[in-house]
Amino acid sequence: MSATTAGILFVLALVIALAAVHVPLGDYMYRVYNTARDSRVERGIYKVIGADPRSEQTWGAYARSVLAFSAVSLLFLFFLQLVQGRLPLHLTEPGTEMTPALAWNTAVSFVTNTNWQAYSGESTQGHLVQMAGLTVQNFVSAAVGMAVAIALVRGFARTRTGELGNFWVDLVRGTLRILLPIAAVAAVILIAGGAIQNFALHSQVVNTIAGGTQTIPGGPVASQEAIKLLGTNGGGFFNANSAHPFENPTAWTNFVQIFLIAMIAFSLPRTFGKMVGNTRQGLAIVSVMGVIAALSVTLLMVFQLQAHGTVPTAVGAATEGVEQRFGVANSAVFAAATTLTSTGAVNSYHDSYTSLGGMVTMFNMQLGEIAPGGVGSGLYGMLILAIITVFVAGLMVGRTPEYLGKKITPREIKLAAGYFLVTPLLVLTGTAIAMSGPQQRDSMLNTGPHGLSEVLYAFTSAANNNGSAFAGISVNTPWYNTALGLAMLLGRFLPLILVLALAGSLARQGSTPASAGTLPTHRPQFVGLVSGVTLILVALTFLPMLALGPLAEGIH
Repeated sequence: MSATTAGILFVLALVIALAAVHVPLGDYMYRVYNTARDSRVERGIYKVIGADPRSEQTWGAYARSVLAFSAVSLLFLFFLQLVQGRLPLHLTEPGTEMTPALAWNTAVSFVTNTNWQAYSGESTQGHLVQMAGLTVQNFVSAAVGMAVAIALVRGFARTRTGELGNFWVDLVRGTLRILLPIAAVAAVILIAGGAIQNFALHSQVVNTIAGGTQTIPGGPVASQEAIKLLGTNGGGFFNANSAHPFENPTAWTNFVQIFLIAMIAFSLPRTFGKMVGNTRQGLAIVSVMGVIAALSVTLLMVFQLQAHGTVPTAVGAATEGVEQRFGVANSAVFAAATTLTSTGAVNSYHDSYTSLGGMVTMFNMQLGEIAPGGVGSGLYGMLILAIITVFVAGLMVGRTPEYLGKKITPREIKLAAGYFLVTPLLVLTGTAIAMSGPQQRDSMLNTGPHGLSEVLYAFTSAANNNGSAFAGISVNTPWYNTALGLAMLLGRFLPLILVLALAGSLARQGSTPASAGTLPTHRPQFVGLVSGVTLILVALTFLPMLALGPLAEGIH
């Protein structure tokens, strides 16, 4: 069987698996966020944190709760890393201790669901920090994204009210009822596939090709691996991330990991459809996600399997930096999944991809990671683009745009436009500053177009809360730790505030009945419109920079 055929069968199996869970998981999440019943554990948590589960919040109160929770999480993780040398289960090797700048960058990274790592995981973070710090943030940062998405959907579903639900209830339910049980099952499956789960500090001594020995630490890997993928987080227990055999042992665990990355994000549109009372609307949204994802996966597989160039021509595909137990095709699918979402986990070396293959991974993130995107963030990003699309369509026919019975007034379109413009501003400004400074340019492994691609990828990944990298660039410097940390913070919380403000504005409106001039938003025509508007807007924004980087390298 050829690599291309095997890759196609792999994708088809993945599509079938995601389609199988779309309705039951989407319906389950609908019940989680819309029930009035709290479990005994949940009631205990509400008492401890002083939250009233029966009170609801305006968008401003909801946003303040998100920011307060995230600020406390950031400070806790920052100081936990700095004092880990005095804590149990510590394995930091000499010379790899956390500096304040690196601890800041890492704390921001995990709290914002980015999971950018400017350090080697197995030699820098102790088991206690991995479990009590990083893994905990993998759960709650994902739950924050889901909570904000649900708040925006409530804005569409509700009328003449300022209330969007209760952040603390949404956070706790998303963590305990959705993420935790699925992650527990996924961890057991990964252990069965060969992923490790122990508390050994240095347990595996292996012989290297050069004739020496290497000590590889153990650790609670499978439990972190499960939520890293399910919550579209991406931080690796080991520096090699999902290319490491202790994290991702076999081809079938590779399939499981890609499935975990996409399952919640592809099911949330069903939850959206149930909440607004029209499942066809949810089907339209997931169809847009599917169209863009199919285009990305196809292009990436073509560029990696069929691309012309010295190395691909000699060996038949771009195999540098690819684990042979996965192969080029399956690695390309993983790369598409991890950059189309906000996951950032990698099972191959993106810096070794063909120039056009690497460009696709960058473009996936520049789209806003909406196909299907991160858990929660993918849905609200797609709904923002749907609002922009109906606004553009309204301009074409000279009518006030409407979406799901809500008029898109100047206030709504300003908030939507602000959301769309935040990340391009961060990416392009950060890249320009980095390329203008000689010390920053010294961090690039390569010069010319590929060196620019390394820097552009770094800021694209940080501002879009992805976390993957063109790993040729050395970013563990005070400047990059600070700059990328700021990009991650602003790229997470500025759009989030705009989404909640938009939700509040929509919820205060009444419901506008559909008329003969209303654009149908559940038909293939709308799917095509949203897909086209998304691709055109992003292309116009980033094409000049892509032309100087990966496109110039590909033409050279």
